[in-house]
Amino acid sequence: MNTPFCPPSHAVAQPTARGALRRRWRTQLAAAALIGAASIAALAPAQAQVVNPLGAVRNFPDAAERGTLTILGVQEARLNSRDIRMAPGMRLFSPQNTLVPRHTVIGQTYKVNYVLEASTGMLHAAWILSEAEAAKPLKGKNPAPTNITTDNVLK
Repeated sequence: MNTPFCPPSHAVAQPTARGALRRRWRTQLAAAALIGAASIAALAPAQAQVVNPLGAVRNFPDAAERGTLTILGVQEARLNSRDIRMAPGMRLFSPQNTLVPRHTVIGQTYKVNYVLEASTGMLHAAWILSEAEAAKPLKGKNPAPTNITTDNVLK
């Protein structure tokens, strides 16, 4: 008795409208993923040509000041020729606005915008400036205070 097994007709999966819809949806999803991957691959060379998209316009806090920072150790630094401790959560940002590990820049000096903690006086954050940013005056800070006013007090 070598008869092949044949399941009854009610046990065979019959194609349904729902199954066809799922297959169509999967096909469309796969096509969209392929198109998305191709477009990302096509954009990669163009994005590689952008030198500094985030560093071109950076907003600094109103409390930020400008100075020269030399990293002496993981917790010590020299800010404007004055020794200062860095706060435990101190963040150092590159000109591209990425975080810089402090231990990688020990002994180096940078022109920075910085913020000090009001309660402890420790260095809280510093942004290493690009040459273009360093050439611009710090927003909101008047380097040479004067007693000259431009409004007319006599009317």
